Amino acid sequence: MSSEIDESSVDTDVDVSTANTMRERAGENRFKLWLLLRADRLLVTGVLALAVFVIFVMVVTILPPPLIPKLSAQDTIGTMFSTMISAVITGTTLVVTIGQLVLSQENGPLGDQRARMEDSMDFRDYTEELVGSPSPADPSAFLRSLVDVSQDRAEAVRDGLEDIDSDQLQWEVNEFTGSLIGNSEIVREQLDGAEFGSFDVLFAALNYNYGWKIFQVERILNDHEEDLGQPENDLLNELKVALTMFGPAREHIKTLYFEWALVTLSQMILYASIPALLISGIMLTAVDAGTLPGSTLGIENMTWLIGAAFTVTLIPFLLFASYISRIVTVAKRTLAIEPLILRESQR
Repeated sequence: MSSEIDESSVDTDVDVSTANTMRERAGENRFKLWLLLRADRLLVTGVLALAVFVIFVMVVTILPPPLIPKLSAQDTIGTMFSTMISAVITGTTLVVTIGQLVLSQENGPLGDQRARMEDSMDFRDYTEELVGSPSPADPSAFLRSLVDVSQDRAEAVRDGLEDIDSDQLQWEVNEFTGSLIGNSEIVREQLDGAEFGSFDVLFAALNYNYGWKIFQVERILNDHEEDLGQPENDLLNELKVALTMFGPAREHIKTLYFEWALVTLSQMILYASIPALLISGIMLTAVDAGTLPGSTLGIENMTWLIGAAFTVTLIPFLLFASYISRIVTVAKRTLAIEPLILRESQR
């Protein structure tokens, strides 16, 4: 800075910087967000399955003894697993239908495909003009190039406005650009080496709070109109353009990830439904009260058997729950593409 800022003349109550990462903006504990977003979906499914098995065995063991003979009865087993067969078939059909709906967006007549290609190439051409080099083909590198441009232009704003004769404006610009540059460095590091198909690319993109940054540029342009000349206005508007480009880029990556995840979910449920149906059929036709006598660890062997079979038949639903919980969480946190703050914790 060419001159020191007079702190006594600065209103530091102005909200210039904000929490940038999604965890900080959400106002929720780290474990909850890890479970909903970062954790591997197969790991979450396994944990849910283990929890179901343990709770089933514990409840059956703790409840009054008459429950065990009733659970082992042929009519109870038949009712239980015939219902599970219907649930597995219905659920699998529903999820496959969802997968078909997702894939239907990729199909269409030649004219629609050409228009889709032209729109995509127009965006890439504009991005190429923005970054000064061909747009990367890798999704993480593509987003990283936009983050780099935003950081470069934020540094240009900081340097270009350092001689403005307004302590308040200088302080706000320093706070704003410092927050933006720090956020850019974190997101760039998260994007480095992230591969599409995993959640890493989208998670890093969610940590870039571009909407608040666009609002801050607009606010500075409006609140300090008298202090800003044409060169300073141009620098701020160029930064706004770079930030605005990140919005549709992130939404495009998010849409591709949703399609990828739903297709993967359909595959996993199809694979899991086969052993689930097989186990249900075996339990219906070959298991009765005398199938597995005795006990292990003080618990009836039939309780272990029925609990394990019940858990296996639930795996398609548990897969559905683990994948959809991530998708709906991301969708809820990215409803607005423009600078609108929907969450109370961010206001």
